Amino acid sequence: MTTDPSKMDPRRMETLLMIMQALRTPPTGCPWDLEQSFETIVPYTIEEAYEVADAVARGNREDLCEELGDLLLQVVYHAQMAAEEGAFTFDDVVEAINTKMVRRHPHVFGDEAAKSAKLAKGFWEDMKAKERVDQPAKSLLDTVPLALPGLTRALKLQAKAARVGFDWPSVDNVYDKIAEEISEFRTAPETQKASEFGDLLFALANVARYMGIDPEDALRTTNAKFTRRFRHIELELEKRGRQPQDSSLEEMDALWNAAKEYEEQVP
Repeated sequence: MTTDPSKMDPRRMETLLMIMQALRTPPTGCPWDLEQSFETIVPYTIEEAYEVADAVARGNREDLCEELGDLLLQVVYHAQMAAEEGAFTFDDVVEAINTKMVRRHPHVFGDEAAKSAKLAKGFWEDMKAKERVDQPAKSLLDTVPLALPGLTRALKLQAKAARVGFDWPSVDNVYDKIAEEISEFRTAPETQKASEFGDLLFALANVARYMGIDPEDALRTTNAKFTRRFRHIELELEKRGRQPQDSSLEEMDALWNAAKEYEEQVP
């Protein structure tokens, strides 16, 4: 059996594991890959997860296939570095998730009584809480990962606190809080602007939680909308032989409104 991954079946998981091992083997491995650590790879892991989300949002299955491969590579990368430390292997990663999925789905993999039982509200959270009994967190909020995107983490922090009764009575109170935070942001000295802006975003995330809105997804949608409409401005100006920097704000604003009006009319 060959140990050269370039000659192995590219559809096999073993091939990817061998490729990563080869890349991380000195002195014949890749210099860049050999220099990496968990800390330097994490940003790429997060970026690849967003690339997957982007492919899904665009409905491009070909890109999704490729991006899922990139994300899988990140898992293999972390597992290879852990194996080099003697911490765990890729097989340990697979075993851990397989065991967890079976354990958390007794209604699918359990006995007949478990399979016939209906899932109660909050089942998934309760199951995770039971798993943490042996390693209790110092705080209820310690279970919310630090590495999550800011708005997503804000949402999860608020939801955790709300489960024990620390929550606004209604969304109207949150609206009042937003108005308060806007006022504080506007009057804050420059040294406190960033902090006050964070408070405002946190309050906006609270509204999203009340409304069942994913703030990250909402912002991605708006980013896409902005990109699309600005591209309309560029294309229309190009027809006139000009670029945005050669145009006035009034002209660009009119083109923006035209793009907005067109989108609102399209079913």
